[in-house]
Amino acid sequence: QVQVMESGGGLVQAGGSLRLSCTASGLAFERYPMGWFRQAPGKEREGVSWITHSGSATYYADSVKGRFTISRDNAKSTLYLQMNSLKPEDTAMYYCAAASYIVHFSEKEFRYWGQGTQVTVSS
Repeated sequence: QVQVMESGGGLVQAGGSLRLSCTASGLAFERYPMGWFRQAPGKEREGVSWITHSGSATYYADSVKGRFTISRDNAKSTLYLQMNSLKPEDTAMYYCAAASYIVHFSEKEFRYWGQGTQVTVSS
C-alpha cells in the first residue's frame, strides 16, 4: 500500500522560512517524478514545483521562483520543499504527490497524494 505523508507545516511570520518534508512508502520512490501543490481557501489547487526522479531537473511556478527550492533524497524516499521569504499569499495547504509522468504539471498526471500540511504566513 502506497503512503505519502507531508510534514513541516506551521505558522510563520512574513519573511520567515519553513522546510516541508514528504516521505513515501510502498513505491519505488526513485522512479517517480515528485511535485508539490498547494490550495488556499476558496481557490483551486495549484502546482508549486516538481522534480525529476533523479533530481536532475526542477520546475517552479513563477509565484515561488527564487524563494522556494525543491529537492529529494532517494535513499531516504523523501522529498523536500525549502520555503524562504514567505509571504501571506503563500498561506495554503501544501500537498506532496508522486507522478506517473509530467508533461503539463497538472493534477491528472499525479498518481499518489498525501493528506497535506498547513502553512500559514502571518503579516
